[in-house]
Amino acid sequence: MGRPDASGEAANNLEWMQELWSAVRCAGVLLSLLLLVDWGSGRIALWRTVLWFALAGLLFVVLYPARVSAGGNWLASRRLVREQRVRTDLLVSVRCLDGISPRLLLRDALGGRVEIDPEVLVRNPQLWLRLDEGAGKAAADGLLLCGQAALRRLSARMDRETARAVFKASGLD
Repeated sequence: MGRPDASGEAANNLEWMQELWSAVRCAGVLLSLLLLVDWGSGRIALWRTVLWFALAGLLFVVLYPARVSAGGNWLASRRLVREQRVRTDLLVSVRCLDGISPRLLLRDALGGRVEIDPEVLVRNPQLWLRLDEGAGKAAADGLLLCGQAALRRLSARMDRETARAVFKASGLD
């Protein structure tokens, strides 16, 4: 896989476009089904059609995936309206938030805060390498006071996934 290049080119979530199209498809299927049911029952009306479009739009907004990217000492997560960014070389806290959907919460010394799905890092090793490189610098500088254990767990998971991919590619799985 190799180290990220030093040219400053950003690493991006490679599956973002696929996730975006999934959100569009889900909203489109919901809208189609609701309109089909209304048409089939003979109850189609302008106000109901507007309501179904609004409902499908709301589903799209909820399902819209965060676009995660990382570059030289930064990591960003862009949602529909705003972007959150942290300086990875100035990280002070990394927390794993458990729940229905596990999240990784990163905070830097400048007040930046980013919340991402750790699965994005697992599926995109270049993003992980950029984060790990910056977090290593923050830890070496004594800034990263909370979260080294969370990063070690994530690093171990990355190693397991990489080994699993190598075994699968070589036919040893």
